[in-house]
Amino acid sequence: MSSNSFPYNEQSGGGEATELGQEATSTISPSGAFGLFSSDLKKNEDLKQMLESNKDSAKLDAMKRIVGMIAKGKNASELFPAVVKNVASKNIEIKKLVYVYLVRYAEEQQDLALLSISTFQRALKDPNQLIRASALRVLSSIRVPIIVPIMMLAIKEASADLSPYVRKNAAHAIQKLYSLDPEQKEMLIEVIEKLLKDKSTLVAGSVVMAFEEVCPDRIDLIHKNYRKLCNLLVDVEEWGQVVIIHMLTRYARTQFVSPWKEGDELEDNGKNFYESDDDQKEKTDKKKKPYTMDPDHRLLIRNTKPLLQSRNAAVVMAVAQLYWHISPKSEAGIISKSLVRLLRSNREVQYIVLQNIATMSIQRKGMFEPYLKSFYVRSTDPTMIKTLKLEILTNLANEANISTLLREFQTYVKSQDKQFAAATIQTIGRCATNILEVTDTCLNGLVCLLSNRDVVAESVVVIKKLLQMQPAQHGEIIKHMAKLLDSITVPVARASILWLIGENCERVPKIAPDVLRKMAKSFTSEDDLVKLQILNLGAKLYLTNSKQTKLLTQYILNLGKYDQNYDIRDRTRFIRQLIVPNVKSGALSKYAKKIFLAQKPAPLLESPFKDRDHFQLGTLSHTLNIKATGYLELSNWPEVAPDPSVRNVEVIELAKEWTPAGKAKQENSAKKFYSESEEEEDSSDSSSDSESESGSESGEQGESGEEGDSNEDSSEDSSSEQDSESGRESGLENKRTAKRNSKAKGKSDSEDGEKENEKSKTSDSSNDESSSIEDSSSDSESESEPESESESRRVTKEKEKKTKQDRTPLTKDVSLLDLDDFNPVSTPVALPTPALSPSLMADLEGLHLSTSSSVISVSTPAFVPTKTHVLLHRMSGKGLAAHYFFPRQPCIFGDKMVSIQITLNNTTDRKIENIHIGEKKLPIGMKMHVFNPIDSLEPEGSITVSMGIDFCDSTQTASFQLCTKDDCFNVNIQPPVGELLLPVAMSEKDFKKEQGVLTGMNETSAVIIAAPQNFTPSVIFQKVVNVANVGAVPSGQDNIHRYEELNFEAL
Repeated sequence: MSSNSFPYNEQSGGGEATELGQEATSTISPSGAFGLFSSDLKKNEDLKQMLESNKDSAKLDAMKRIVGMIAKGKNASELFPAVVKNVASKNIEIKKLVYVYLVRYAEEQQDLALLSISTFQRALKDPNQLIRASALRVLSSIRVPIIVPIMMLAIKEASADLSPYVRKNAAHAIQKLYSLDPEQKEMLIEVIEKLLKDKSTLVAGSVVMAFEEVCPDRIDLIHKNYRKLCNLLVDVEEWGQVVIIHMLTRYARTQFVSPWKEGDELEDNGKNFYESDDDQKEKTDKKKKPYTMDPDHRLLIRNTKPLLQSRNAAVVMAVAQLYWHISPKSEAGIISKSLVRLLRSNREVQYIVLQNIATMSIQRKGMFEPYLKSFYVRSTDPTMIKTLKLEILTNLANEANISTLLREFQTYVKSQDKQFAAATIQTIGRCATNILEVTDTCLNGLVCLLSNRDVVAESVVVIKKLLQMQPAQHGEIIKHMAKLLDSITVPVARASILWLIGENCERVPKIAPDVLRKMAKSFTSEDDLVKLQILNLGAKLYLTNSKQTKLLTQYILNLGKYDQNYDIRDRTRFIRQLIVPNVKSGALSKYAKKIFLAQKPAPLLESPFKDRDHFQLGTLSHTLNIKATGYLELSNWPEVAPDPSVRNVEVIELAKEWTPAGKAKQENSAKKFYSESEEEEDSSDSSSDSESESGSESGEQGESGEEGDSNEDSSEDSSSEQDSESGRESGLENKRTAKRNSKAKGKSDSEDGEKENEKSKTSDSSNDESSSIEDSSSDSESESEPESESESRRVTKEKEKKTKQDRTPLTKDVSLLDLDDFNPVSTPVALPTPALSPSLMADLEGLHLSTSSSVISVSTPAFVPTKTHVLLHRMSGKGLAAHYFFPRQPCIFGDKMVSIQITLNNTTDRKIENIHIGEKKLPIGMKMHVFNPIDSLEPEGSITVSMGIDFCDSTQTASFQLCTKDDCFNVNIQPPVGELLLPVAMSEKDFKKEQGVLTGMNETSAVIIAAPQNFTPSVIFQKVVNVANVGAVPSGQDNIHRYEELNFEAL
């Protein structure tokens, strides 16, 4: 019967019986009583025969079955000798499965595993890179100390392999060998140093992981590879990116000066400015040496920014912690949106992200205030997520949003999740403590919750803490809580009520003795925590109202004397000796009243995440709030930055690798004078040609210089710049010779001539040309261009002669230098034109490589909406109200800035002094020109000021502080898309030509359903110009309406 049951168990998946049978096969003979053992032995015999077969298909089938046995937890160790024989198989699939088997059993069968070492060594030289890598992986997984020298030799050979996949496995093997034999550290460091120089993205992440495991303190190995790692970061696989970012964060904290001191220095300078002449000199000295971020520091921040869009949550979290720990505080705000995006992931990711946000929101509330609603609790959230969201909402609470949050908390209190409801009440208590304006409101709300059985206990505990802050004002609440003592059963809540009554026994002299009487009846059945508070209440009443409570207190002390808990017995003896006078009483009994009724400090309700900021964000130590094994602490910023030249070696190597010979010097010299926009236009008339050259050379010279500086760190940028440089050199050569057919010749002449005379002639000739072009920018056509060139351009101008005749006279009187100071409404904006020869322009005509050649003139706005937006409400601004609107006029502070008019109103009965713009929290690239400080604003007075903001062609919010003499208020301006445009006047023909260029991703279509009376041309025109600052284009068809605009970035 037993023999039948075992096979049945095996068929039905009885794993224990099967495994037992297989383990017993080595000790029990095949002729045993149970058929299970003989059948299993036969199965294994079949596998052995299949492994010894001459057919690869049989061997492969056997290996699949064996690996399947391992996956199910069955013991296949007895097949080790038969499997090892197939290590040398020529079939790659068989080899892979053999390697999987050996990794599993090599440590158990060390003697047999050593027999296959020679086979692995031969496989390390196999022509197939997969075999070489697999052999190394298996060799490093055999944890046998005897073969450490062989493993070391194999790792060294693999680190020099031509295949990056093999080198990647060599980096993985380094960590395994180090854990097996730490004495090999020095030799492994040599291999790590060699692999760190590897330029393959496949190897970078693995070798940095080995570096972190073996020698994380050897920062000197990173110096020469720092810039290469920064530039390769985007292309490394995701888990490699995480490791590299964490390593570079630690590196930056040791090699760069803190970027957070800038604001402090500016504040100090401002305070000391008017004190004395000496202080003024110190200020000017400091201004001469302001904080400038190291280019390598900026390189790391810039190259990690794109990874905020990664699909891998770990990568986004790694970049977020990098920005938090090493970027300027003004730039750290960009991580908030990416972290909020991760809250759509699964609950495990949410938990980690919310923990990190909770830590961040304590120090910098402004980062996450715009996303307050993202932290509202959902009914489907687990309790751990709800609790973390409550923590973040508490950290973000302020006077402006507390009313909204309290309404949200009212809903949470009614939750069926008791733990979450209790945490909400704790949150309300913390908000009441932090924001004094709502303390009374929160207290009254908590008192109302005392009627809710589910949360009454937590409410009592929180009320107790709040009443400690101002007990004299809330005698009625104490009386109300005393009445609830009969219905509340939770020990903590009962103890809290008794403590409150005891502390305020003199304010409720009639209620306190009666409460003690009731407690004396139920003393023996109370919880230990409540018994201790009953003893304390009796002692306090004995000292303040001994006539009524003397006998009661003695009765309670007698009960406590014989209690089962020794803590209560000890407390009873202590109180009796302290308050009941007798011969044996010591000196302390004189001070009994001071001891029991001393003024207790109010409890400080703090965030549980307050003490986690010393751990690096995103680490296990931060999550557990305890230092985990292997945690590497972030060092403090150095006072003086170490020598940055130690990282310069890699820049030279990159320049050699990416820059063609003879072009590097040309690039640096020419980049200062000629911008990229000169080669992007394909045709233009002579007047706009001369103007655009002078404007782009003078106005965009700074931008080109900045690009040159940033491109020193990026090899790819420098390579792309070389093509544009050759184009510019070609155009200038053509202008000097003024020959029509110089397309090919111009390039070769300019490159060869400037290569030979680079050092002596390039800068001088460039300066002469730029100055001569600027001098001739506003002259006539005959002065700005040679006669032959102007004649050749007449042919190309005939097609658009009519439209250009109207605009050419205007452009002669205006230069782009004037536009920087003031830009009148009707001033035409001449786009930059290419510096190309006439023949080259003729060849390129018809190719839509750039914008139209016609001059685009900015027209007056068709409509200026009068709608105003609230910048600062009078309630939030303590009487100061601010509204703003967009006048749709060119900004006088800069041609790329949007003009904004702000109206300030004083609604108080007192004068408001020194109204000015305080701290600015702008996204990267955004600029703001503030209004001059207003000395004073009379009561009921109003004043309108202008300011300009460069929104960088986006709808990002500009956040800043509007300050008075006494207060600062956080405000923000977010522009509608329609206000980022300028109206343009152009003909229908030009519009169609421009429209033909904008195809593909620039096209958007939508269907609008409206009443017939809303489809008249006048109504449509009014609706469009109301929401967008565009110009209407004359149309020959009644049913087609065209509008044209220019964004500020195109100026």
